[in-house]
Amino acid sequence: MEWILACYVKRDAHEFGFYSRLFSDATDRLLNELTLGGHAWVPSLWHLELGNVLVGAQRQNRLDQAGCEAFLSHVGEYDIRVDTETVPRAWSKTLDLALLHKLSVYDAAYLELALRRDLPLATMDGALLQAARVSGVRLSLQA
Repeated sequence: MEWILACYVKRDAHEFGFYSRLFSDATDRLLNELTLGGHAWVPSLWHLELGNVLVGAQRQNRLDQAGCEAFLSHVGEYDIRVDTETVPRAWSKTLDLALLHKLSVYDAAYLELALRRDLPLATMDGALLQAARVSGVRLSLQA
């Protein structure tokens, strides 16, 4: 199984990325699929976004350095593939999707990737979920 993995921060639930202290059945299934050989596609900005999420979590004392290192070691165990077409499409299709759906260009990059690869999207971001639904993108994190 493969899907598009969005980097997401939900400040009120102290969640970040797809690693959460508040796992749901849906995120558990997703992580199990990654462990069992599934893979996720991410736009080329994903590593920077994830780094930013981790820095923010540390600054807000939600995560210490040991927790950050443990998280990164877990992420390194998964088959996460970086799409090389994110940058060439940034000022065309991705920007159009951002304007159409009132998304950040970062979030629109995940939507563009899901549409282009015809893969389900794993996200918990409300605006991105809505844009995916309207665009006919399948979702991976259905409870």
